Amino acid sequence: MRVLVVGSGAREHALVLAVSQDPAVTALACAPGNAGIAALAEQLALDVADPAAVAELATTWRADLVVVGPEVPLVAGAADAVRKAGIPCFGPSAAAARIEGSKAFAKDVMLKANVPTAQSEIVDNPARLDAALARFGPTWVVKDDGLAAGKGVVVTTDVEKARAHAMTLLDGGHPVLLESFLDGPEMSLFCLVDGRTVRPLLPAQDFKRVGDGDAGPNTGGMGAYSPLPWLPADLVDEVIRTIVQPVVDELADRDTPFNGLLYAGLALTSAGPQVIEFNCRFGDPETQAVLALLHTPLAGLLLATATGRLGEQPPLEWEDGAAVTVVIAADGYPGVPRAGDVITGAESDGVLHGGTRRRDDGALVAHGGRVLSVVGVGKDLAAARQEAYAKVDKVHLAGSHHRTDIALKAVRGEVAV
Repeated sequence: MRVLVVGSGAREHALVLAVSQDPAVTALACAPGNAGIAALAEQLALDVADPAAVAELATTWRADLVVVGPEVPLVAGAADAVRKAGIPCFGPSAAAARIEGSKAFAKDVMLKANVPTAQSEIVDNPARLDAALARFGPTWVVKDDGLAAGKGVVVTTDVEKARAHAMTLLDGGHPVLLESFLDGPEMSLFCLVDGRTVRPLLPAQDFKRVGDGDAGPNTGGMGAYSPLPWLPADLVDEVIRTIVQPVVDELADRDTPFNGLLYAGLALTSAGPQVIEFNCRFGDPETQAVLALLHTPLAGLLLATATGRLGEQPPLEWEDGAAVTVVIAADGYPGVPRAGDVITGAESDGVLHGGTRRRDDGALVAHGGRVLSVVGVGKDLAAARQEAYAKVDKVHLAGSHHRTDIALKAVRGEVAV
């Protein structure tokens, strides 16, 4: 099987690594890839936001399967273009990808599917903002209605900060979504979906804030761990039954069946699981932890999903133990990251590249905000955490920063539903 992975981040590095270990794979390419992915797969130039270019590359490279990593090409219609070219594609159509591309669309789907989620209101006119803000709080959740790479949300107890973020979005021509605040720990649940059939992967938890103790602004994600030792044994089944399957069925009933990875971001509230958001692709950095524990060959699983045969697959097999991902970010992130600094000590297994490139002299340098994802695997969460941070300590990147508390509360038994 010839597999083409689209994307350039640490999520794609994790996907390429897992696909490369599938004995069915005879050729592997990634477009555009990064310096770490280059050691595993052929790298190909590509404008990922151009669906026609994605389909043309898949055709000329003679791909048997295309796996689209990021949300931008999916929302733009890359999967539609690839399938129109007659090539199986793991990733939803543009119509189904609206579950992430438009929060208003997602809310409408959840309403029709009777899925529990936060109360919300769309504001597209500054004149109506203050009255809408008065209907929410005292903790305000203010989101960009469209794609924002995980950084378009502000959660604050200060109404002026909420108003300022909303006005920034409105001034930029973006509708604003106001939501009620959901209490309880958060969970990311990735589900393979082939239109109707749903297969969950291991649950994970990520860390969005830039600093220890959930301080500072939101980022694309500073770390993650899987599985969740504090999660009740039957909760994943409950989420599939009451949330994921109804949404999948609603999308299918609208003639926009979802095919690919449906990511449910959930708050495990005192009233039960409720949806924070849906994403239409593997999450970053949770993917790096989850795939580190997957024993079932990934490429065959993704092909079965892409071709409507997910229900024929045997139960997924997982390694025992746990995995922890710690993100090393460049100076300036989540603002404008500093680029070009040399990275050393990133040669260990489990160090996945996000924003890196090779200089002409062969040096590895930073080329993005979240530069590396460092993954530790162990017999339990404490051992995985120790392994991850031991690898982090060997990496040097001037001005870089990372959180030191990824999975720490879970190890201490301080997380509970």
